[in-house]
Amino acid sequence: MVSDLLQHLDTPKSMGLDGIHPRVLRKLAEVLTKPLSTIYQQSWLTREVPVDWRLANVMLRIHRKGWKEDLENYRPVSMTSVSGKIMERIILYAIMRCIQDNQVTRPSQHGFMKGRSCLTNLISFYDRVTCLVDEGKAVDVV
Repeated sequence: MVSDLLQHLDTPKSMGLDGIHPRVLRKLAEVLTKPLSTIYQQSWLTREVPVDWRLANVMLRIHRKGWKEDLENYRPVSMTSVSGKIMERIILYAIMRCIQDNQVTRPSQHGFMKGRSCLTNLISFYDRVTCLVDEGKAVDVV
């Protein structure tokens, strides 16, 4: 999994506070997979994240709307370590797999689920309502 995440890094993104550019991590994926996997596994077992991966530099970067001179019209961006972001993805994947395997969420859950969205929720709802109407049952929608 670590190898796959390294090989699919978005190289135009900027480097984090550790000074390691995503392009370097992507090019050295074959060499870095084993050491990073060891660090991630040890971090998971000890429940400790390296200090460098917890640091972030928050900057006003993305202009949202309005006057460019007004700082309130910018969205803050948090610059963190790319290695830390990879670890976050691994943890997210593990949590999502656990939730799905243990059926914590219902099949009707659409929000924050991979491959599901507001659109899939609306399609599912529309499908259910049309099935009920086709069966001649009353349907109330609020």
